[in-house]
Amino acid sequence: MVKKLLVLFLVLFCVGPSTALVGMGAFMGPSGFCLTDSLTVGPIPDKLAATTADGTSVTLEKRQLTHAATIITTGASIPGVGQAGVRIALMAALTESRLRMLANTGAYPESGNYPNDGDASDHDSLGLFQMRPAAGWGTVAELMNPTYQAKAFYGGEQSPNFPSPRGLLDIPGWQQMDPGSAAQAVEVSAFPDRYRNWQPVAEAILTALTKPAPSGGGNRGGAVPETSRVVFPLPEGSYTNTDSFGWRTDPFTGERQFHSGSDLAAADGTPIYAVADGRVTVAEFSSGWDGLIVIEHTVQGARVASYYAHMWQDGIYVTSGETVAAGQHIGDVGSSGRSTGPHLHVEIRPGGQAQPPVNAVEWLAQHGAVPSDGTTGAPGCRANLGGAR
Repeated sequence: MVKKLLVLFLVLFCVGPSTALVGMGAFMGPSGFCLTDSLTVGPIPDKLAATTADGTSVTLEKRQLTHAATIITTGASIPGVGQAGVRIALMAALTESRLRMLANTGAYPESGNYPNDGDASDHDSLGLFQMRPAAGWGTVAELMNPTYQAKAFYGGEQSPNFPSPRGLLDIPGWQQMDPGSAAQAVEVSAFPDRYRNWQPVAEAILTALTKPAPSGGGNRGGAVPETSRVVFPLPEGSYTNTDSFGWRTDPFTGERQFHSGSDLAAADGTPIYAVADGRVTVAEFSSGWDGLIVIEHTVQGARVASYYAHMWQDGIYVTSGETVAAGQHIGDVGSSGRSTGPHLHVEIRPGGQAQPPVNAVEWLAQHGAVPSDGTTGAPGCRANLGGAR
């Protein structure tokens, strides 16, 4: 009975009387302090200033914080991770890469062909968590995907590498370990004491990026934050607008049909950019569209979905659930599916997916879309020039 009363006291102390139900993992973390159970990502700030445990001041840019959001949302989708596991993952990525997707062209020249935030040369390590293909973490293509790296770090039966190399969920008793030691158990670094230094920064990221948990019901994915800007989906001067939205003669059937998108003819491999900050809801290669990406946005307070189609299978650089920034390189122009040549089929659907489309080119102009060159990373980072088909 005494133990039950103690548990009840802890619940009320941490979440307050307004919350009727709460999971056991939501109120006490491995270090014994109160946690909220929210891993819903809110608006991503342009910058975040924080201080490490040893007193060093650091400033994280929006691109780094976007990677942090991917780590958070990926962890939220995996049972057993929770906020404690996400905190450990952020500590590891901050230590290994400062939350940057790092290529390593010295060890793997092809890594420079994938979207990245710069080039590094730490042995043969890649990406946010500096994972090594030679150690079995994945292929170069897989490890240059931030969502894949996050899933691999978290581990468990849903991990792409289960059961080896071990991820966080595969470490016995990780919940009771010091967070820095838990990060070290996954990374197996030669410098085990480094991770603990970044715990205050990981805490600051969680505070800045996540919103309080709702008291009940609602959309578990959370509202998509207001975009910081609207950009055009292809580089300036790289495309020809075929003015194809609306009724036209279908090039395959010869029949008069309504065309729901705007076709922008461009060279194969031309980079495609997200038109606004948002959350990826579809990233797949299947029948019909073949290559398709769908992103949900909030623009001027209204929900909007953007569609991008006809990429080749290896020309899709995001995954469902990933948070993206306006101007982020999300794919490359291809000619898959019902296509007569390389082009981007782009749609804008006010109200979200499954709502009627509008003329994408006109909508972009009306909302002040600016040209983008894909430079959403931190200053000095080398922009990716597009992947190979």
